[in-house]
Amino acid sequence: MTAQLRLEQVNLFAKLKTQLQGYPILQDISFEIDPGDRLAIIGPSGAGKTSLLRLINRLGEPNSGKIFLENQDYEQIPVIQLRQTVTLVLQEPKLLGMTVQQALAYPLVLRGLPKETIQQRVSHWTEQLRIPSDWLGRTELQLSAGQRQLVAIARALVIQPKILLLDEPTSNLDIGIASNLMQILTQLTQTHHTTIVMVNSQLDLAKIFCNRLLYLQQGCLLINQTASEINWIDLQQRLMHAEQQAKDEWN
Repeated sequence: MTAQLRLEQVNLFAKLKTQLQGYPILQDISFEIDPGDRLAIIGPSGAGKTSLLRLINRLGEPNSGKIFLENQDYEQIPVIQLRQTVTLVLQEPKLLGMTVQQALAYPLVLRGLPKETIQQRVSHWTEQLRIPSDWLGRTELQLSAGQRQLVAIARALVIQPKILLLDEPTSNLDIGIASNLMQILTQLTQTHHTTIVMVNSQLDLAKIFCNRLLYLQQGCLLINQTASEINWIDLQQRLMHAEQQAKDEWN
């Protein structure tokens, strides 16, 4: 179960009435993701990190450039088929009014899988992610932000995607649950060659988890390196400086 992803000179603009072309969100983005990669995407606020994840999940279309999955043009892949292979978990996920049990089973029900298979997968991932059984009957309003986040990650994992896109997956999790999640994701990349693409603002976590890193700033890809190539001290200083610049621009 492997998949390669490639972006070639991807550009994305925000259309504004006062601008003919629009404000650049992503500019000339090119990189490849290999099967089993643990890719961290970091950068200051407003760098375009989440916008990049949304493009990869085809929640938007680039204004120019191409995205390829296993050498097939994204535009030629039906969206439903694509999202069975490339699954996105947003930072503020929704359960669509379902109970936790229903939300976890729903994507598998849509695929017509046998009830026994659905139950096995749901049980496996609730156990792996340490989701208590008393959560299963709860609705979204009865869960904390961290609980919703963990359930949404479990819902993505039951699908068994080839590429899993995560937007700040540990932002609302306590240290123990976050550590367990990172161990599970690392194991998935090693045993099933699942590719993990994670937007993360915690550089220490990225350093531990990723084998490759992209650094975005003002919509541009400035660093595309393996973990062993990165000067982590310089990167920390660059990130802090860019975050301060971003704050100054808003003040």
